[in-house]
Amino acid sequence: MSVVRDYAFPMALALLLHCGVGALLLQDWQPETDDLRLYEPRAIEAKLIVMEKPAPKQPVPKAEPKPAPVSQPAPQPKPKPKPKPAPVPTVEQPPKPDPEEERRAREERERQERLRELSEQSTQLALAEELADLRDAEADSETMTYAAAIRQAIVEAWSRPPSARLGMQARLRVDLVPSGDLLAVTILESSGNSAFDRSAEVAVRKVGRFDVPKESRLFEKNFRRFTLLFKPEDLLR
Repeated sequence: MSVVRDYAFPMALALLLHCGVGALLLQDWQPETDDLRLYEPRAIEAKLIVMEKPAPKQPVPKAEPKPAPVSQPAPQPKPKPKPKPAPVPTVEQPPKPDPEEERRAREERERQERLRELSEQSTQLALAEELADLRDAEADSETMTYAAAIRQAIVEAWSRPPSARLGMQARLRVDLVPSGDLLAVTILESSGNSAFDRSAEVAVRKVGRFDVPKESRLFEKNFRRFTLLFKPEDLLR
């Protein structure tokens, strides 16, 4: 029933077409002229076409989505060990101040403050005198240093004569120039032994040049001319 219902219209159309063609052939035609030509009718072949039901479309399988990549969790850093708490240093209590020490410290501070005030109040003259004394003390110390060096140089240059005896002494005067070079040597007091006197003079001349201070004031005061006492007991120590 389903096939007849689907092709009812095409069959009816074909039937009507055949009926129409038959009617035209049976109709009495009246030719108008002698030249009327007879046409042989052409047969119309009609075929019944059975249309097949289209096959149902196969559903296209959907592509399954690829599984999303599973992200690996980042490695967690190892926890650092907690630092050990630093030992709390034991705070030693300072000893209680001694009242006697506090008193002495206070008196010392007061004394220093008083000295500072007196120093500020001192006059220029007093300061000049103090500085002069200080310079003299320094000059005496420097003089002794150069005198000891001169004596040591003469001792190293002296040759003891065989006739030298304890108790002999000779005093000489020595003159120098600012460079320390020997200008003159004179015997002021003889020992009574000419060989001893001559050995002392030769020792001074043998040194020839002495180490003297560069400061003119100190040289002129102590080393331009000085006396030298020769004693065997001193020189033979």
